[in-house]
Amino acid sequence: MPRIDLHLHTTYSDGSYSPAEVIRFAHEVGVTALAMTDHDTVDGIPEAMKAGAEVGIEVIPGIELSSRFDGRETHILGYFFDWQNETLRSRLRRQQTSRHERNPRVVTKLNQLGLKLSYEEVKAKAGSGSIGRPHIADVLVEKGYVKSVKEAFDRYLAEGAPAYVLRDLPDAREAIGWIHEAGGVPVLAHPHWTKRQGQELQAMCKTLKDAGLMGIEVFYSTHTRRQTSEYLELARKLDLLLTGGSDFHGAAKADIQVGRGKGDLKVTEKLLEPIRLAARHETDELKR
Repeated sequence: MPRIDLHLHTTYSDGSYSPAEVIRFAHEVGVTALAMTDHDTVDGIPEAMKAGAEVGIEVIPGIELSSRFDGRETHILGYFFDWQNETLRSRLRRQQTSRHERNPRVVTKLNQLGLKLSYEEVKAKAGSGSIGRPHIADVLVEKGYVKSVKEAFDRYLAEGAPAYVLRDLPDAREAIGWIHEAGGVPVLAHPHWTKRQGQELQAMCKTLKDAGLMGIEVFYSTHTRRQTSEYLELARKLDLLLTGGSDFHGAAKADIQVGRGKGDLKVTEKLLEPIRLAARHETDELKR
C-alpha cells in the first residue's frame, strides 16, 4: 500500500541504520517518498538520494533542527530546501559544535552520579555519525546501568533528569527563518513533545506561524487519536500544512518501523503535493 514517511533518522545523527538501509526498509513496506530528517545535519542526503534513485523512491531534502521556544526545546522540520546552501550549512556546523560541547558534560555528570563510562566509549558507539544522547544511552544499557534506552532517558538524560545539560540553541523563530532562507518549508515536529496543548499550543503555533511556520506534524507514531484530532483542528484553524512521519531511529526506538510507526501509521501520498507547491512558492519568492 503506497505511503510516505517524512520523519526518519540515520547514522548521520542518532539513528542505527545508514540512509541506504533505511531506504531498503522503506522499499519493503511500499513507501514511495520520504525525507531523511537527521538532527542538525544534511550530510546523509546524498547517500539517501542515490539509494532512493536505485529503487524508485523519491528522497526529499529534510532536516530536524533543534531550537528553543520560551525556554523549552522545540524541533522544527524542514522540507524541500536547498541542502547545499552554504549559509545553512555554516549554521548547521554551529549546531553540531553545540552538540559536541554538550555531550562530554553529560558524561561528566553521569560519572559524578557514580556511573562509570567514558566519552571515548560513547564516540565508539556512535561510529562515524553525529554523537547524541541516544549513543550515551546505548553505553548505559551495555554497561547494565539501565535496561533500555527509554529508561536511560527517563532516569538520567531527558530534560529535567540528573544528567541533563542544556544546549545553546537558536530560538525556534530563528530556526524557521533558516529554512525559509534556504527555500524550504518549516514544520513543527511532534507537537505533543512541546508539552503544550489546547490554547497554549495554539498560541505557540500562532506565534510561530507569524514567524513563518508553514506546517504541523499531525500524523506521528505515538500520537493518540485525540492528539491527532486536536492537531488536525489546529492546522485547519491556522491554515497550516499537514505532515507526518514515523520518527524512525532504529534501536533507540525499536518499536517504531519505517513507514508504519508502531504498526498502524499511514501517511498518505496526497499530503505531499501541497508541501511541494509551498516549497516552489518559497523558491520563486527567493528569486524575486
